[in-house]
Amino acid sequence: MKILITGTAGFIGFNLAKKLILKKGVKKIYGLDNVNDYYSIKLKKLRLKFLKKNKKFVFKKIDLKNNKKLEIFFKKNKFDIVYHLAAQAGVRYSINNPRKYLESNIIGFFNLLENCRKYKIRKIIYASSSSVYGNMSKFPLKESYNINPINFYGMSKKNNEDMADIYSKYYNMKLVGLRFFTVFGEWGRPDMVLFKILNAIMNNKTFYLNNHGNHLRDFTYINDVVRFIELIKFNKEKHKIFNICSNKPIHLQNLLKMISKIITLPKIVKIKFQKADVLKTHGDNKKIIESTKIKKIADFNQALKNTVYWYVNNFKKFN
Repeated sequence: MKILITGTAGFIGFNLAKKLILKKGVKKIYGLDNVNDYYSIKLKKLRLKFLKKNKKFVFKKIDLKNNKKLEIFFKKNKFDIVYHLAAQAGVRYSINNPRKYLESNIIGFFNLLENCRKYKIRKIIYASSSSVYGNMSKFPLKESYNINPINFYGMSKKNNEDMADIYSKYYNMKLVGLRFFTVFGEWGRPDMVLFKILNAIMNNKTFYLNNHGNHLRDFTYINDVVRFIELIKFNKEKHKIFNICSNKPIHLQNLLKMISKIITLPKIVKIKFQKADVLKTHGDNKKIIESTKIKKIADFNQALKNTVYWYVNNFKKFN
């Protein structure tokens, strides 16, 4: 089997490639990424360096908005399945930089779909986000709910789902969209709240706690995320959407207490609510559990310890 994974320098794409590359029957994994500077390029290069140790991994630096280069790559290689995990991430960043989300998340996804259509790649799993829900009042959030994103990032992901729906209907393509909730774990993103806290600890800096810590987040461990993605199966349904979440939201004040039992917290300054944020994320994961038959997900406390210890032992490498 020949697999294409976009976003292999990114957090989820890297961890998925790391897992799939060890599977029997996987002949090659082709990784694409533009390796942008949204966060530490050093960390992204370390991820790629790790993957390149395996001869089954082939990397190509391509920006998905460059359709000419992308089409040459598709024409040269025949893939059995595509995992599309490349995207411009970041909710707050989208307020001041909306064009980056248009180019990467919308135009880039369109170019990917067009090449999959042209070169007859019928199985595509792509990243959506819990941000498509916006501010909801009924929890846990189910895939069947109407969605109403409140920022440009969430809007771009809703657009992806709409495009995927149309391509599945008209071009005989099977697509699976994954609404990721707050993913954390080893090799994680420095722009996410947990690594921001840990960065403040290790560099003896102040941590600024948005909305006085009155947020709830459905933290989802990266190992569970990869297991869910790996076990997704294609059936007669041409376009499916799954929440990828733990179904166990955690208050940020409680998160800080849990971290304090592992390592000393930094100085914390509470600040006002950020307008791009949602107050609460809490997804229903029954659909993905029924589909993949995964009955047990990681214990949050142990996953948190794993993440903290990994960061403490490795942060100097990418700081």
